[in-house]
Amino acid sequence: MFKVGMIGVGAMGIGMATNLANVGFLTTIYNRTTEKAQSLAQKLNVHVALSPEELAAEVDVICLCVSRDEDVLEVVNALAKTIRPNTIVVDMSTVSSHTAKQAAALLACHDVDFLDAPVSGGVEGANSGKLAMMVGGDATVLEKIRPVLDAMASRIVHIGETGTGQATKAVNQIMGAGINQAVTEALAFAKAQNLPMDKIIDVISSGASSNWFLQHRGLSMTKGTYPAGFKVELHHKDLAICERMGESVGINLPLTTQTRLDYEQLIADGFGDCDISALYHLKVK
Repeated sequence: MFKVGMIGVGAMGIGMATNLANVGFLTTIYNRTTEKAQSLAQKLNVHVALSPEELAAEVDVICLCVSRDEDVLEVVNALAKTIRPNTIVVDMSTVSSHTAKQAAALLACHDVDFLDAPVSGGVEGANSGKLAMMVGGDATVLEKIRPVLDAMASRIVHIGETGTGQATKAVNQIMGAGINQAVTEALAFAKAQNLPMDKIIDVISSGASSNWFLQHRGLSMTKGTYPAGFKVELHHKDLAICERMGESVGINLPLTTQTRLDYEQLIADGFGDCDISALYHLKVK
């Protein structure tokens, strides 16, 4: 049985940590905000590490779920001080492929394996253990710890070498930007036509234009509420990563750029911590 440590218990990490604990893998957690970690640890009956270095010395597998590239590299550098050879680090954050390769190289110096394994499915997927996980790195390492990842994800796909998991997540985030634009624009149009929004969402959710975002966010956004889900400020961060990755290979991403700019306006309007369905707010102004 693996001893697993979890670093980062934010909106996504809480659900993932809970599912790891439910199957007996989770032994230790660390979070920058100690009070949050202590509250969850008491609920899950696991240990709270006071630093990444402490956690690294206690476990066989380390799962990361933090916000930004610099956070991942900061944590990895801390782990490297005490991490034991043959430990496996799985990064489920959304960062650039370049950062994933940097992290893998840093840990390889300590005989530690690294998988970049970003996820999709939102808070709902994290809570239910039904995330989709896209993995870059050694396929043999993935198979070794697949039982751990199965506790958090219902779909796990090995994409290729280190960094390809993050590149696949960038595809997902670009597509998500387009879906957000299309759904919010269409529903704003429906409202302007004075159509019954609940019926519109119901019937379209049953046809060719059905999608997860419409089904799970349509009603709430048309009521002017944007519940905790995938935060505007986080998707804004992700789209900036996508733009940089696109530039590095000569790909122009106009819809991605427009969505990022729209998010900047939402952040300025105070919607940064709201779900990305808050884009509807701009469409019906």
